[in-house]
Amino acid sequence: MEVGNTAVARDALTNDPASADHLAKRGEGSPFGLVRTAAPTEAPSRVYKEALARLFKTLDSGERDIVASSVTITDERKQSMDFSRPYFDAVQLIAIKEDSKVSRFDDLKTLKVGVQTGTTGDEVVQKLLGKTNPNIRRFESTPLALQELAAGGVAAVVADNGVVQNYIINNPTAKFKSVSDASFMPEQYGFAVKKGNTELLEKINKGLDAIKADGTHDALLAKYFGPKPAATTAAPSTTTGSAPAK
Repeated sequence: MEVGNTAVARDALTNDPASADHLAKRGEGSPFGLVRTAAPTEAPSRVYKEALARLFKTLDSGERDIVASSVTITDERKQSMDFSRPYFDAVQLIAIKEDSKVSRFDDLKTLKVGVQTGTTGDEVVQKLLGKTNPNIRRFESTPLALQELAAGGVAAVVADNGVVQNYIINNPTAKFKSVSDASFMPEQYGFAVKKGNTELLEKINKGLDAIKADGTHDALLAKYFGPKPAATTAAPSTTTGSAPAK
């Protein structure tokens, strides 16, 4: 089976979230790499680097077959596309500089906050600050938002834990830390396909089931993201730029 055209956003989970070229060539710890691991003899024929805002439109038009881009499964998205079984448990994190006084989500109410356009991070910040609040600074990718944090253009970035933790670990000179908040709801990533494409969805799920059963899935998560974090509690927790457990 030739999976076909796999769309990949610039901040997909890799050793270098900002590098989609690295993702296409190696990317073992990325969503694309997971597809390739689950079906090694059925690798996608082409990989496209797209901004997240455009990715979903390409499924419906038939330009792409799979969106493998750290996509959170939501009820709203299920109305226009189908999802594989979940492959990653996610939650929002707040990225801030190490000397920041921010300790919880509510502290961001009067601050400039960076988000990736159209993500669940964008949605939760809208709920706190207001949809049209000019303090919400939107970027094409989370790494671009984090670069703006380093430059002092925003006081914080709200994004998925995998991308934030990966960036902090691989960019220690940025001197960032992350803060969790009890208000952030658990999320799950899935591979998205065109609504009604059950044949492709079944093949993806079969591959995911296989690598979960033989331990490959857990090994990849541990290698690239370290041990599973403890469940979020009322007290915020922080992550600084230290390497994950291997």
